[in-house]
Amino acid sequence: MALIFFILVLSHLVGMSHGQLKVGFYGKTCPEAENIVSTVVRQVAASSQKIAPVLLRLHFHDCFVQGCDGSILLENGEIGERHAFGHQGVQGFEVIERAKEEIEKVCPGIVSCADVVALAARDAVVLANGPSYEVETGRRDGVISNLTLADNMPDVSESIQILKAKFSQKGLSEKDLVVLSAAHTIGTTACFFMTERLYNFVPGGGSDPSIDPSFLPELMAACPRNGDVNARLPMDRGSSEEFDNNILQNVRSGFAVLRSDASLYEDVDTRNIVDSYFGIFSPFLGTSFEDDFANAMVKMGRIDVLTGKQGKIRSVLRQNYIDGKEENKQQYNFFLLSFDYSIIFQTFTSVLLTVAAIDP
Repeated sequence: MALIFFILVLSHLVGMSHGQLKVGFYGKTCPEAENIVSTVVRQVAASSQKIAPVLLRLHFHDCFVQGCDGSILLENGEIGERHAFGHQGVQGFEVIERAKEEIEKVCPGIVSCADVVALAARDAVVLANGPSYEVETGRRDGVISNLTLADNMPDVSESIQILKAKFSQKGLSEKDLVVLSAAHTIGTTACFFMTERLYNFVPGGGSDPSIDPSFLPELMAACPRNGDVNARLPMDRGSSEEFDNNILQNVRSGFAVLRSDASLYEDVDTRNIVDSYFGIFSPFLGTSFEDDFANAMVKMGRIDVLTGKQGKIRSVLRQNYIDGKEENKQQYNFFLLSFDYSIIFQTFTSVLLTVAAIDP
């Protein structure tokens, strides 16, 4: 009974974290925050069409390591999360830094770096003609940057079973996996991630048989054997600058560039989800791809967030929290202490009623 009681307490408290997020969190304390982020993103996008996938990827990588807490932004030398193998190629830090600096001029110490990352990702999607959605805000910034944890990021070479497990661990569904993978509709990838799939996928050498034979020469021309591994190619054949579901059509047809995208069609559950966005009646049955993507982004933005008195509001993007080692230890080793006593009391009351209801 004591074990059940403790588990119920934890489940209630964990759920409270993202429950404290809300749309318009800064409505009274910093009403211009979202407009400032949007303005900066538009200004950068005017000179760089590549910024949309960059900011979208930055948000994804931040959320999948220790939650959406801005820890990927911390500069902590070679041991920091930013330098992890799983984060290689992640960019966009200067855009977030610029937006944060502009916000600090108007509302110092109010808006978290984590929220700036989330808002910038939404604005980037919109600029690529993707769906607009309301971003919940109220996140607090993490103070710990962990190199090791970052190496457990979902990888483009992993099987669909591993990808499903990693997304499930973050509270994301198979549909979330499909539509978030479809974010590859914008941007490019390096030939480094294609070499094995094109030339060493099977024992003795050879390409991935799931690649359509007519597509193989095109991929090999873009990424020749022993060629420049840093050369880049679009991840969505035929529609790499427009946010749409064309990449899922490519997945269905054997024209997926990344191995992880191709694997979506090798599992019956994810294949059915991919197919659900096409067909004569798909516009009238269920939600659209755009709606599902927007919903998945909101869910991803809730992963292991710090709220209330947890974490900090970092004024400087890259600032490493040096003088609070003891506070960090308390905060992360026993997170229950970061909640207000009134909230804890309400939670225990709710749990007691639940236990009373199930106790024989």
